[in-house]
Amino acid sequence: MPVLNPTLDPSSDDFARNRADMMALLGEVRDLHGRIRANAERQAEKFAKRGQMLPHDRVAALLDRGSDWLEVAPFAGTGMHDDDGQGEAQGGNVIAGIGFVAGRRVMVAASNSAIKGGAISPMGLRKTLRLQELALLNRLPLVTLAESAGANLTYQSEMFVEGGRSFANQARLSAAGIPQVTVVHGSSTAGGAYLPGLSDYVILVRGKAKVFLAGPPLLKAATGEIATDEELGGSDLHARVAGTGEFVAEDDADAIQVAREVLARAAPALPAMNPPRQPRPPRFSPDELAGAVPVDYRRPYDVREVLARLLDGSEFLDFKAEYGPATVCGWGDVEGWPCGFIGNNGPIDPAGSVKAAQFIQLCNQSGTPICFLQNTTGYMVGTEAERGGIVKHGSKMIQAVANSAVPHVTFLIGGSFGAGNYGMCGRSYDPRFIFAWPNARTAVMGPEQAATVMGILMEEKVRRSGSEMEPAVLDAMKAKMVKRMEPETTALFGSARLWDDGIIDPRDTRRVLAFCLATAREAETRALRPNSFGVARG
Repeated sequence: MPVLNPTLDPSSDDFARNRADMMALLGEVRDLHGRIRANAERQAEKFAKRGQMLPHDRVAALLDRGSDWLEVAPFAGTGMHDDDGQGEAQGGNVIAGIGFVAGRRVMVAASNSAIKGGAISPMGLRKTLRLQELALLNRLPLVTLAESAGANLTYQSEMFVEGGRSFANQARLSAAGIPQVTVVHGSSTAGGAYLPGLSDYVILVRGKAKVFLAGPPLLKAATGEIATDEELGGSDLHARVAGTGEFVAEDDADAIQVAREVLARAAPALPAMNPPRQPRPPRFSPDELAGAVPVDYRRPYDVREVLARLLDGSEFLDFKAEYGPATVCGWGDVEGWPCGFIGNNGPIDPAGSVKAAQFIQLCNQSGTPICFLQNTTGYMVGTEAERGGIVKHGSKMIQAVANSAVPHVTFLIGGSFGAGNYGMCGRSYDPRFIFAWPNARTAVMGPEQAATVMGILMEEKVRRSGSEMEPAVLDAMKAKMVKRMEPETTALFGSARLWDDGIIDPRDTRRVLAFCLATAREAETRALRPNSFGVARG
């Protein structure tokens, strides 16, 4: 295939500035991630005295040593609900991702019980729903390491309905033949009791696991009955009397080892997933992605600079390169996995819309996954664009994206505004995976644009009343709006609300994309044995 010939000079001042700006944003993201871990580790002595492992250590012990790990939604809930702004509740109190256990690719979800007892916030619940969705889409066995105080009742009205959905998802996963293995390390009470109850395999840690619909205080208030935790729902009761658990382990480490052994039997091993083509490194270093893109979305660049640092051999078959050139479409390989790519070099005009729609159809015809590299202010506006049929042609592209049946992986690598976010397969169009770079910006429109629009509307309203608006007042109003909107467009703001599956280092994009493509391909080959209702324990 043709080899891309990027013009960006890594020794230039522009590159150095881009890299410095990107690394500064990345530093903020890493600092936030580190604070989450640090907050949990403050409880290390407390956990050790109880004979327990910290949640992060449980995950590490579960995973195959040295294997790949793709963390999902680590910043869910940042700055929301009970987050104190210091990382206290970030991540939704769930540590999650896709990794390998006993040689099987699996979804892992662990209660972060070292922070507020693992109590689940509304965004933590939404994160759980996303994990279940990913498990079902990619046919991934789901391993849960449970120890949670349950739902944060302060926000019960925001969680009750969606909480029921999580249980329905468990039932559907089981009915689809996707095994769910749950280790109960501690408390799993009230609605949380259905988590092990709806799992296919349950492992209880002796003397630590507690599973009941109503704890001792609620039981006393409701019926007057007095019972201890162990009498009501301890490991012995559920192993010997109620039959809720299949296995009893002596401690956290033993329970995790049992989970690995169960998974090895519950999920058949797949043959090695080798890509259909021989992987080759790009001719231009992926490390240069830290400086290839300006963090200011208003500064233009050629998305082929990104592709040259992602693709095997930096080879790219550019589809209709001279037609609708602001929308870049074409094919390439990533670590041997074939993929179609759609990227932006500006607004999406009528020609770019129909070009992308045709390209999506061709990828579906050949069964080729599509990667979207989002950096667009949206669909072109103006008299010329309207006369050119931007509404009908943009609709063709949106139709194609919405109805495409091949896996989509989206990266937000710059601006993502208006309907451009939709046409380029943003969250609302159900990409299989979606990740953001630290410089990503997502909103209905840019803050400056929005402020200008509101300023024009305000001026017209005042003029209709027979007055004129003072320029200083107008400028102050616009500045206030920009100041309010600016923080609501950032990558961290969107990631907190699960508009993406996480913020990644741009230099990891090739590795993450290859992992996602392999995961999607493996899902197609994994044989499932669905049944009518899922597994019901005796």
